[in-house]
Amino acid sequence: MLREVMDLPSLLDSRVCIVSGKGGVGKTTVSAALALGCAAAGRRVLLVDVEGKGGLSALFGASPLGYETTTLAPGVDGRVVTPDEALLEFLADHNLTWLSKRLQSMNLIDVVASAAPGIKDILVLGKVKQIERSGAYDLIIVDAPAAGHTLTFLGSAQGLLEAVRVGPVLTQAREVNELLTDPARCKVVLVTLPEETPVNETSETADALVDMGIQIAAVVVNGWYPGGPSVTVEDVTRDAASAGIVVPEVEAESLVEAANFRAMRHELQLHQLGRLEDLLALPFIVLPFLFTAALGREELDVLAAECASQAATLEGAA
Repeated sequence: MLREVMDLPSLLDSRVCIVSGKGGVGKTTVSAALALGCAAAGRRVLLVDVEGKGGLSALFGASPLGYETTTLAPGVDGRVVTPDEALLEFLADHNLTWLSKRLQSMNLIDVVASAAPGIKDILVLGKVKQIERSGAYDLIIVDAPAAGHTLTFLGSAQGLLEAVRVGPVLTQAREVNELLTDPARCKVVLVTLPEETPVNETSETADALVDMGIQIAAVVVNGWYPGGPSVTVEDVTRDAASAGIVVPEVEAESLVEAANFRAMRHELQLHQLGRLEDLLALPFIVLPFLFTAALGREELDVLAAECASQAATLEGAA
């Protein structure tokens, strides 16, 4: 059976949305665009940066994010959640403030956070779970690590459930795993480019997430080139003349080369999008390549509107 997705929040219908993708596919930009699109529909959204590289805040023209919440746009807040800060808060919540102070004074926080595989990730996801439980936001969008690390990141809870037998870490792992595997609370959005390697990795990541019991809300295909026919120098010269413009032959040749490259690129992208649709029975949103040197709020608004427009007509499996 098929259902019509009436708006972007209906597509991202869990309380936590984890955005993942291969490095360089525009994952952070898509996270920000999805946040703006949902905020425009009346949702209160928190953007969470788990790497602290500053990309999210730069897109909004804001100062670098910190552990405390910062307003990025109407309806959109942002913050960084790092393992070190999450560890200190975790200790304080378990009446171990004295230990956190001792660790800070001895510069041992990172050592403790790295003491066991998965500890850093479970601390970050545990904080996300805490925010989700608080009900302060309608949607929490997590700009996750690149795809290779995402599976480790999201698999940390299951790994610790097998490794830890008692104590607060076990409780945290169990609660995080419950969050990740409950589609009403958490889903993943995969971001990719319509290119062979990203498409292959997206398919592999999707299969791994299904095996982990984590549901995927949608796939965002980023960087889509507009189509267009191949052209000749004569075409360019004729069209320019009709507009009252004289184009030197060398410039006409450059324009022809650019136009034909775009047409070729579009055909290659069509092929890869077809492959992806054959591999994954999921809703797709296709975002245009924006021909600009830098992305800012104006470009985010364009992408947010595109996300909302496509979600309004999207059909997916119920």
